[in-house]
Amino acid sequence: MKGILIAAGAALVVSILFTPYLIKLFSKQGFGQEIRDEGPKGHKSKRGTPTMGGVAIVAAAWAGYLITHLISWLTSDNAEGISISGLLVLGLMTALGLVGFLDDFIGLRRARNLGLNKTGKTIGLVLAGVAFGLLAMNFPNRSGITPASTNLSFIRDISIIPLGAIGFVIFAVLAVQAWSNAVNFTDGLDGLAGGCSALVLTTYIVITFFQFSHSCTVGFAPGCFLVRDPQDLAIVAAGALGAVGGFLWWNAAPAKIFMGDTGSLALGGLVAGLSIVTRTELLMIIIGGLFVVEIITVVLQIAVFRTTRRRLFRMAPFHHHFELAGWAETTVIVRFWLLAAICALVGLSVFYTEWLSAA
Repeated sequence: MKGILIAAGAALVVSILFTPYLIKLFSKQGFGQEIRDEGPKGHKSKRGTPTMGGVAIVAAAWAGYLITHLISWLTSDNAEGISISGLLVLGLMTALGLVGFLDDFIGLRRARNLGLNKTGKTIGLVLAGVAFGLLAMNFPNRSGITPASTNLSFIRDISIIPLGAIGFVIFAVLAVQAWSNAVNFTDGLDGLAGGCSALVLTTYIVITFFQFSHSCTVGFAPGCFLVRDPQDLAIVAAGALGAVGGFLWWNAAPAKIFMGDTGSLALGGLVAGLSIVTRTELLMIIIGGLFVVEIITVVLQIAVFRTTRRRLFRMAPFHHHFELAGWAETTVIVRFWLLAAICALVGLSVFYTEWLSAA
């Protein structure tokens, strides 16, 4: 528990202090956000707001994680050291953050709201997903548990749905693609994606700490969890939560800086990685339900328009539909945060109920 608090606190401080520096730097360099012409008219005033603030989130998450382990080492704490599971999740976050950074940077240099083309972005996400999938199947601990399982998982492995090595890598790529795009689509209003991500990360702090407290490696008992390095994963989630919280201080409406694809893709990779290494891939669909709805509305909008040449929503993703319907931006943000909190609570309830029945 001490490590979780240190990671969250350290990342929060780094994020709050580092983000203003990025605001000044990116403003000086002219790295201002371009706004879609077809978007809500109220967004026109946001043109020129510094973007690529996701750099602060990624840097602060790493800082919180490393500072925690440095303090643990200096104080000769008995806590676990740096784990392969933690490094894999943070590595996936960083890789996707790099893809997003290139997307943002190219778009800013071209002075338009487009960066990497679809092929370039897809290649980057696929390579990151493949590397993560291949590495996660290796590095067993003393109990023979690897960071990821080749079975599809809900709250624990579903043994009747084995994916196999190749199937798991394909699944990892699809999960990385899906969650990174889902968070990216949600990032359209000040603080919306950050607030929703914070709620998901809070849920995963509880889940990973509970998995650590009821780990089969400590002592086999009914309902115990076969998860590698749950304690370290709790530190990863806490560090990321602190990083997002610190960034939200500057990103809340009216935003002084946007996270850009640098932040949204990084957060998408983070939650995708956490869901895989905690064996909760399907449960994540409930926990991150708001992200799921956002990406579904985009898919439906495209499908309906291509078949009927009519729009299902005023604008997709879904949050813009309500803006164009007359809702104030802050109203949409707060209500979507509430919906995200409900999804997280339902997911956490399902997790705990399953443990009760198993135990």
